[in-house]
Amino acid sequence: MRLAPGALMFPGVSAMLPPMLQRLEELAARFRDVDALVQDPNLVRDPKRYKGVMREHAHLSAVMESYGRYKKLLSDIESTRELASSGDDHDMRELAREELKALEEQKALEEDKLKALLIPPDPLEEKNIIMEIRGGTGGEEAALFAADLFRMYTRYAELKGWKYEVMNVSETGLGGFKEVSFSISGKFVYGSLRWEAGVHRVQRVPETEAQCRIHTSAVTVAVLPEAEETEIDIKQEDLRIDVMRAGGPGGQCVNTTDSAVRITHLPTGLVVIQQDEKSQIKNKAKAMRVLRARLFELEESKKQAERSAARKSMVGSGDRSERIRTYNFPQNRVTDHRINLTLYKLDQVMQGSLDELVEALNVSAREEQLKNAAPAE
Repeated sequence: MRLAPGALMFPGVSAMLPPMLQRLEELAARFRDVDALVQDPNLVRDPKRYKGVMREHAHLSAVMESYGRYKKLLSDIESTRELASSGDDHDMRELAREELKALEEQKALEEDKLKALLIPPDPLEEKNIIMEIRGGTGGEEAALFAADLFRMYTRYAELKGWKYEVMNVSETGLGGFKEVSFSISGKFVYGSLRWEAGVHRVQRVPETEAQCRIHTSAVTVAVLPEAEETEIDIKQEDLRIDVMRAGGPGGQCVNTTDSAVRITHLPTGLVVIQQDEKSQIKNKAKAMRVLRARLFELEESKKQAERSAARKSMVGSGDRSERIRTYNFPQNRVTDHRINLTLYKLDQVMQGSLDELVEALNVSAREEQLKNAAPAE
C-alpha cells in the first residue's frame, strides 16, 4: 500500500468527522513508514525492536483494512442514494432505498470499529504475570479466603491452557495463606487478569465460627506484568542479598538449611523474600523475577497515566471498605463494584469460571478508553 506524500489514503471521505479523518491520515503516513521498516533485513538483528515494529504493523494493517471498507461503503452509499432518488422504475427505487438503509447501518458499525482501532493495543497485554495474594482484614478467615482465591485463579489458568508456578507461599495452621505469589504464563494473561488487582471482600460463615455468624473479611491481590531481563536493568551494586534459614512447619528439610533469600533493592527500598525452594540458587532466581516485575510495574506506572496507581496503591491497606469485588457465599453472589455487575453463580466462579467477569471488565475498560480518547468534534 504505497501513497504519494500528503495524499489522502482514500479520497471522498469528507462525510467523516474531520478529527477522526485527520487521525486516520496520520496513521496512514505512519503505516507507510512501518511498512518500509518491515522490509528492512536489518530489523531482525534487534529482536526487541523487531517485536515492537511487527506489533505496530499488525495494528496499523487492521486500521487500514477497516478504513478501506469504510471508503467502499461511502462509495456504495453515494451511488445507491442516487439510484433511490432518480429513475422511472418505482420498484428499483424502493429496492435502492432498502439497500441504502442497510448500507447506512453497516457504515455506523464500521465507524465504531474504526474508533476502537484508533486506540493502539497495550503491549503489556501480552505479558505473563506474577500475582500476589495476601490476607487482609479478618485474620485466619482472610488467610483461608486467600487460599480459595489462589485455587480460583489457578483453576482459571488451567481452563485457559496457561501454566502457573508457585513462587512463594506462607501457610497458616488451618491451611490458609498469609500470602502467596505465583506466576502465570500463556497467551494474553495480563490483558485478561490485570483488573483483578485490588481488595476482594468475602462474606460467609467461617470454618472457625462456632455460632454460624456471617463474617466479612478482605484479601488483597496484586497483578504484576512480568518483565524480561532486557527490559529492566538491575545493577548488582543496587542489591543487598541476605541468606537465611527458611521458616515453615517444623520437621521439614527446608528448615535445616540456609536456603531462604532476601533481596533488597537499595534505590527503591523494595524487599523480596523467597524460601519456597530448598535450593538457595532457585530461591534467588525466583526473587529476582519478582523484583524485576515490581520494578517494571513502578516504571510503567510513571509512564502511563491510566496505570498511575503503583503497586502500593493497587493493593491498598486490606481494609474491608476498599473493595473492588464482594463474594457473598450465603447468597451465592459475586458483585464487581467497579462495573456494577452481579452474578448469582459464585460457586462456579470459585471453580475458575471467570470469563464473564473478565470479559465485562475488559469491555468496560475499552469503553472508558474510547470515551477518553474520542477526538473533539
